[in-house]
Amino acid sequence: MAQGALLPLEVQMLWLLLLTLVCLGASVPMTPALGPETELVDIVGGHDASAGKWPWQVSLWAYSGQDDYWMLKCGGSLIHREWVLTAAHCVFQKRLEPRHFRVQVGQVRPFESNVFQKVIEIVPHPNYNPARRGEGGGDVALVKLAAPVVLSDRVKLVALSHPGFSVPAGTKCWVTGWGDIKFNVHLPEPYQLQEVAVPIVDDLVCSQQYSKVGKAILKDMLCAGSSGRDTCQGDSGGPLVCSWKGSWLQVGVVSWGEGCGSPAFAGVYARVPYYHHWIGRYVPLSP
Repeated sequence: MAQGALLPLEVQMLWLLLLTLVCLGASVPMTPALGPETELVDIVGGHDASAGKWPWQVSLWAYSGQDDYWMLKCGGSLIHREWVLTAAHCVFQKRLEPRHFRVQVGQVRPFESNVFQKVIEIVPHPNYNPARRGEGGGDVALVKLAAPVVLSDRVKLVALSHPGFSVPAGTKCWVTGWGDIKFNVHLPEPYQLQEVAVPIVDDLVCSQQYSKVGKAILKDMLCAGSSGRDTCQGDSGGPLVCSWKGSWLQVGVVSWGEGCGSPAFAGVYARVPYYHHWIGRYVPLSP
């Protein structure tokens, strides 16, 4: 669960020199549909996700002024036609302004598209401490787009779990992203979105795991994963979703952890129900 570039510098520069930034228009919202899932055998290695299977997944790009190129930095989720939910550590950086970020929607192979959304506002949670990053809590942020996106079969909104909502330990949920497939091993070409099933881990169990390395699991955090089933560097900000009564609900945002797929540590996510009211101050959420 990490931060930073997804792909080698040379690959990113080659693709991104060809990209022209274009904003999408508006359309009528559509409701995400529940689709059949496939059991995965290797979480960190992951499996390719088919186009339209996770239509709320977005990629978040940041501009490197020093090197003059755009970098795929993190994931995120489309929660409103004009708003994206991601991790605060993905956007909380010195000297970076909204104009230094771009969002891409509806793509499972982000380097094959030249369609992007401009960003006009970034709202990190006030409790986020950049010195402690995800480990300090408050690791959520909202990104406002310059124009509403066009919703379609491949671009849909994800519903957010409400305050008080709790997923039982052991429940199989899903996380998606373009991060490393192993520690320091980048996702290979064609850089297709990866999906992986992760079990929810009991809060007490997760706290005991991390207490061994002197780290705390706070009340705004949720744990998920098992040996060989986890997120990794480059997946930060992406959504953890669970199927609940025929709908998909986002319950977590990829935040931090120890290693990738370690048998000793679950992955740690920002707990979405904890932040539902805060998100609602900025985003008109559907019932």
